[in-house]
Amino acid sequence: MKLSENIKNLKGIGEKTSALFGKVGVFSLWDLMLYVPRDFVRYPELSKISEIKVGQTVAVAVTVQTEPTLAKAPRLTILSAKAADDTGTIRMVWFNMPYMKKTVIPGLTRVFYGKVGLYRNQPVLEHPKMFGKEEYDKLKNVLEPVYPLTKGLGTDRIKKTVQQVFDICFPIKDYLPESDVKKIGLMGLSEALQTVHSPAEEEIMKKARKRLAFDEYLAFLISVREMKEENLNAVNDFPIGESGGARKIIEKLPYKLTNAQMNTYCDIVNDMSGKRAMNRLVQGDVGSGKTIVALLAMVCAVENGYQAAMMAPTEVLAAQHAAKIKAMLEEYEIPIKTVLLSGSLTAKEKREAKAEIASGEAGIVVGTQALIQEGVEFKNLALVVTDEQHRFGVKQRETLAEKSAAQSGKSSTPHVLVMSATPIPRTLAIILYGDLDISVMNELPNARLPIKNCVVGPEFRKKAYEFIEKETAAGHQAYVICPQVEESEVTESENVIDYTEKLKGIFGSRVRVEMLHGKMKPKEKNKIMERFAAHEIDVLVSTTVIEVGVDVPNSTVMMIENAEKFGLAQLHQIRGRVGRGSAQGYCIFLNTSKNKEDNKRLKILNESNDGFKIASEDLKLRGPGDFFGIRQSGLMNFRIADVYNDADMLKAASEYVKVISDDTKKALNELAAMDSHANQVTL
Repeated sequence: MKLSENIKNLKGIGEKTSALFGKVGVFSLWDLMLYVPRDFVRYPELSKISEIKVGQTVAVAVTVQTEPTLAKAPRLTILSAKAADDTGTIRMVWFNMPYMKKTVIPGLTRVFYGKVGLYRNQPVLEHPKMFGKEEYDKLKNVLEPVYPLTKGLGTDRIKKTVQQVFDICFPIKDYLPESDVKKIGLMGLSEALQTVHSPAEEEIMKKARKRLAFDEYLAFLISVREMKEENLNAVNDFPIGESGGARKIIEKLPYKLTNAQMNTYCDIVNDMSGKRAMNRLVQGDVGSGKTIVALLAMVCAVENGYQAAMMAPTEVLAAQHAAKIKAMLEEYEIPIKTVLLSGSLTAKEKREAKAEIASGEAGIVVGTQALIQEGVEFKNLALVVTDEQHRFGVKQRETLAEKSAAQSGKSSTPHVLVMSATPIPRTLAIILYGDLDISVMNELPNARLPIKNCVVGPEFRKKAYEFIEKETAAGHQAYVICPQVEESEVTESENVIDYTEKLKGIFGSRVRVEMLHGKMKPKEKNKIMERFAAHEIDVLVSTTVIEVGVDVPNSTVMMIENAEKFGLAQLHQIRGRVGRGSAQGYCIFLNTSKNKEDNKRLKILNESNDGFKIASEDLKLRGPGDFFGIRQSGLMNFRIADVYNDADMLKAASEYVKVISDDTKKALNELAAMDSHANQVTL
């Protein structure tokens, strides 16, 4: 069996299970090999009750002492029972798991594994998992994988399916010559794939993951070289100079553009009026004012007789961009028609929008990546503004060139402006964006108040809840971020579903609490964000799906649970969701780790709001190859590689791409062709 075959060709994988794998982006056997665990857990040695402390994740061998009691609150049930060992007693609690009452009976002796929390000022074991003593002793000797899951698809199923592929397809031939593997200091591809799914030790697993990150970077950088060669030959078929409307906006804005904004705007105008088509990255920190610069560029394009398109990562954000652009153009009396094209429009609205785009009546078009798909034709598309998540490959640019020629009959490459809020150190940005010219916006508008930060332990939760309630009573809103969607089989991080119910029980009807996470259907997510933006929700409990979210100026508080599990660059991005209005913004980082390095890292966030400084400091502290924790950036949809954790592999790949042979490149392309993820989103 070949790795390119569909996963449903495996034994025991029917249509239903195949569809579940499809939900997490696994279609081929090769996809499954690249569906690596996002974390690993090693179960700890048994502790005595007298030794445990609040905030720790522990395992205790105890005997249940009391009949479990069930307390009910609005949308919340709390089951609790007291257990003991020879050093003391502890209360165990389960939220919304009333069925455990039949299992947790007096006299039962088991190993309970969970996190020590605080309830009514007393330590409690929250949501503990239950094991037999022998079963737990076996778990202690292995690294247990934590896969990203979906409802109906558990870790056991993924592990068995992965093992089946190992049994029938391995070993596989490495596309890299053995001499190059040794020279670069990499692990062999076959060994790396097997190790990353079931490592014996952390250090070996890190080496395996580094190899896969190298492969991903290498494929990406080959694409970058191809795009760079194309860019050098891309003649500017759409000469665009500065326009009266753009100057009018700059003059009438209620604030003065920063020097960084003006310099970037000048870079863009110079590019669009030059000899070659523009391919520019605007790298600006959260809140640096990138959107207004993009609007100025689009106004210039339209007033020079062309069309401009802006692509947003979500429908909600696209709708917000469209509404803001329309309002601003009306306020400054600039007669440019702005059209929104998104999946939530009715069939009639879509037909009308597409007709206006095709005729050229729509000057500025805002939407998601659907804008460059079939059925959307432009009259004379000259400028595309996008974000790093929608980074174009050669194929997408060819598609855009064809769309820009819908009625002119001449295939032309439009100007491309990529917006990035990810604070990448410049040395890495030059490698990653080697095909783009770079403008850096490193100043924040004067009107924005710096966010006030605090890093605290779990004992601060009660005060944090009181502060959130105080802010919502004053008419503001808040976010609470959790690392997980639902309770994990092996990790004890806070999860969105249980946390939402817990907060509803604490706040009652005084505060409107809802949840948002990536496993929801797009329409559900859009509806929640629309309601939050309309202030129909006071507190939104979410995963990092809000990292690229709508602008809600009324949000003043961001509370991040298990902050130590996130990369600093990602925490900085999340923090940027608050303090976007005139009111003071606050960010509370809940650190549940006792690790000194975690405290040191989070202290950087506590002391600085400068994203570029934070990214550079984080890179120094963590060093390359730090895998244990949630990915930092998600930059450019890399499946495995992370710009911060794998900086060394990025540099190694950038050197190797200069000397790669045609045969090696061909073999790598054959592997890449089996990757459904790469085929859906070109890196």
